[in-house]
Amino acid sequence: KWGSMGTSGNRTPGTTTPDRNQQAAMQHFVGRHERQVDDKGRLALPSAFRARFEPRCFLARGQDGCIDVMTEEGFDQVVAELLEKVKRGEMSKSQQRALSGDTVEVTLDGQGRVLISQELREFARIDPKATVIVAGAFDRVEIWNPTEYLRQIEEGSALIKGAQN
Repeated sequence: KWGSMGTSGNRTPGTTTPDRNQQAAMQHFVGRHERQVDDKGRLALPSAFRARFEPRCFLARGQDGCIDVMTEEGFDQVVAELLEKVKRGEMSKSQQRALSGDTVEVTLDGQGRVLISQELREFARIDPKATVIVAGAFDRVEIWNPTEYLRQIEEGSALIKGAQN
């Protein structure tokens, strides 16, 4: 657990410092990177993101037409939440099947690349050899068609700007 911080930044007596595993679990994915998908559908993840996804991660249909890249722990959490939604009737079995059927477990290769399945590339409108946006979304990474990403950012920025007025 994180200890409480005093006003000077000193740790409050009797608190502990998180170990490396706890620190890694608390990190968030932020920032955006432009990358190129190769002709085989492989994408090199930005080095800032790679360590959290080694040795394996999960690629799934994301909201708004992106591809979600999730750690094993993040994926387990999403699955638990989705199954609860199905049980409560908030999500249909057909949605569950669509999500689970196209989700793939991938291993990063020696160059930090993941293979994006054809089904997921079609879902996100990403062509082989295309430029994509790889963006942090706090608890996951998203892979976007650049045109759709720009539209999402413009929409989100307008909402933020409106909330500040």
